[in-house]
Amino acid sequence: MAVDSTAVRSLFGGAISTTFPIRFQDVSNVRQVPDHQEAFVDPERDESLIIELLDLKMDVADSGSATWFLQDLANEQEAEGTIITEQSAVFEAPELCYRNMPAVIITAIGQMAVAKGRQGREAQNLVKVYLANIRLKEVGTDVLITAYEPLVINPMSESATAVRAGMAVPAAQSGVMPMAEVFKLAVSSFKVHDWSLFGSAAA
Repeated sequence: MAVDSTAVRSLFGGAISTTFPIRFQDVSNVRQVPDHQEAFVDPERDESLIIELLDLKMDVADSGSATWFLQDLANEQEAEGTIITEQSAVFEAPELCYRNMPAVIITAIGQMAVAKGRQGREAQNLVKVYLANIRLKEVGTDVLITAYEPLVINPMSESATAVRAGMAVPAAQSGVMPMAEVFKLAVSSFKVHDWSLFGSAAA
């Protein structure tokens, strides 16, 4: 059984919180992160977790929203060979309720070949991507929680300097929580403490 200490993380100035392992470090301590994002990384495993707030995509149906965002992410990162391996049904989240309108949560899991930063396709890593779309319709916001788990590290990738190239070491072998569990925990523990974060829509 993996032993991995977790902690509640305060996000967006305390307006939101979620829980995940303390091994994930705040990326903003190292480089600038866009205001609509909170990003965390475990440099020893090259795993990352990103929480972002986007304007609600009104034209995207709930039933396919997580897959849509996953494909959009793949396009944005110029990923190749993207396949969607799982997609959930639409679940209501009564604990995320604003003006009696519960949020809905949809998840999808995929794989893609993607390069780090500005590296080219010759340095692509094979990555498993977990994405949850929490739709806060009453405040016009799509929340994305995205977790990245490298499966194969390319020797030419900058990741290979911190994590050895080749097949990633399984989490259980390293004594840490598997990324699938990290993702589930981050999604299930997601809370909004201050709805004014969402501006005039929450007024």
